Amino acid sequence: MHNPVQAVPVILMNRFFRVFLPFAAGYFLSYLFRNVNAVIASELESDVGMSADQLGLMTGLYFLAFACFQLPLGVLLDRFGPRRVEAFLLLIAGAGSLIFAVGQQLATLGVGRALIGLGVSACLMASFKAFSLWFDPQRLPLVNGFLLACGGLGAMSATAPVEAILGMTTWRVLFVGLAMACVVAAAVLWCVVPEKTNMARVEPLSQQVAALNRILRSSVFWRFAPAAMVFPGATMAVQGLWAGPWLRDVAGLDRNEVAHHLLLLALATTVGFVAWGALAERMARLGIGSMKVAGTGLVLFMLSVMVLAWQPTSNVLLFWLMFGLCGSSGTLLYAVITPRFDASLMGRVITAFNLMVFLGAFSLQWGIGVAIGFWSGGSGTAYTAEGYRACFSLVAALQATALIWLLRSRE
Repeated sequence: MHNPVQAVPVILMNRFFRVFLPFAAGYFLSYLFRNVNAVIASELESDVGMSADQLGLMTGLYFLAFACFQLPLGVLLDRFGPRRVEAFLLLIAGAGSLIFAVGQQLATLGVGRALIGLGVSACLMASFKAFSLWFDPQRLPLVNGFLLACGGLGAMSATAPVEAILGMTTWRVLFVGLAMACVVAAAVLWCVVPEKTNMARVEPLSQQVAALNRILRSSVFWRFAPAAMVFPGATMAVQGLWAGPWLRDVAGLDRNEVAHHLLLLALATTVGFVAWGALAERMARLGIGSMKVAGTGLVLFMLSVMVLAWQPTSNVLLFWLMFGLCGSSGTLLYAVITPRFDASLMGRVITAFNLMVFLGAFSLQWGIGVAIGFWSGGSGTAYTAEGYRACFSLVAALQATALIWLLRSRE
């Protein structure tokens, strides 16, 4: 006789291999692509002759393309399903990686980087939607937590492991390999993930756009938008590119030491994702809202940026670990803003919020490059400490302004 209790682990294992792992592989690749330029920055400067502002612009195009696709992404996921949408987009990421691998000029590299950003723009949201279709609601927090951890593994893989690979081959061969990985991940998604449609009624496109317009015109949304741009946006902008050159130019570390520090920074960020979420849940049981927990984390993150602007000569690793650990508190803003809108709008609220985060990441990553290049007087493979000091000080000032704007009214 069939025992339904014994069947539960079998079903979960089946869904783990056929649903979770294929989507987790895509999210892993998205984080690897996001952070890899921090390690290969020196190669891009020397091989292609990029200046700081060009390096910031080219790398930041990942975030710009990612941001621009967030609003139509929700509509596509509802109409075609996460399996098809992400599989198709990962092929675009693979094409972008191949273009990046053969690029000899800023324009070609920029196109490749933008296509990579577009191609991985669905990796998180498609995963969340797929998991909501295949896993029981009470298991979703754990499943989503494992997914975020896979992203952290991707960030860590973009540090010391990439540096080790560069000791054996070139960054161009690396990106050819990443292009192949995208094609394999797309094929697995298409062939392995079972099809399942959401039985809920999909709103007409006109109603979806009208609701999105209401979100973007909401004073509540714009209360949070600046903080989204300069807190999680700053984490992505700095960790994804400028942390590596800072460690090289300000701290005076060699390539292996830089890669080691970036690996530990990625680890601290990954731990922070889990720690801040667990802390917020614990404080909620004690009657302390997520807004207070998020505000505390954002203040600590701002202080860590101020310390780095001061450019300490000792305990550099400790201060960068603080940057990663406190910077991950910005993800709490997603949990803080969504309850302020109707539950039926949650998907569009998150994607609109994502838009602001990635626009902030693009603007800061490019802006830091422009400022560093200005202080350094042009191109080169090393930049002045004064340029970094000015940039980090400006980021801290923007964060203080956004924090005052966010906390200006008490609920």
